Amino acid sequence: MIRAVYPGSFDPITNGHIYIAERAAALFDELIFAILINPDKASTFSQEERQIMASEALAHLPNVRVKYFNGLLVDFMRQQESRIIIRGLRALSEFDYEFQLAQMNRQLAPEIETFFMATDAKYSYLSSSGLKTAFRFGGDVSEMVPPGVYARMKDKIRRNDK
Repeated sequence: MIRAVYPGSFDPITNGHIYIAERAAALFDELIFAILINPDKASTFSQEERQIMASEALAHLPNVRVKYFNGLLVDFMRQQESRIIIRGLRALSEFDYEFQLAQMNRQLAPEIETFFMATDAKYSYLSSSGLKTAFRFGGDVSEMVPPGVYARMKDKIRRNDK
């Protein structure tokens, strides 16, 4: 069985993330959608909220499991018995940063490979942080996220901004 891991903060999960997850799930026997818990980064949604939103958004993919982790990705990879990291790329400008991460992971764990997947052009502008900013200023982001995520954004972000 070939298991891949798609890591990220996913705060919140977007349709762009789902697009990459769907493609990766079609290529591998199992995909772990791994939500990073980063104590140095203030998240809008808790790890539990992000896990629930991702589980709902990816429920149509039977070979996808949603988990969260903290610490080194390569340690999580070893715990999950996976050798494949999936990273989505929206634009060429992201490649330099992602390439550096891939090289660091390769140095720490030579047995682990990073696969880069280009997103669909219709998601090339879409980021969780940009999405939240647009939403806070009244932008309609309802077509950029699953309905359940949008409902949680309306509840949490608007409530917190008052």
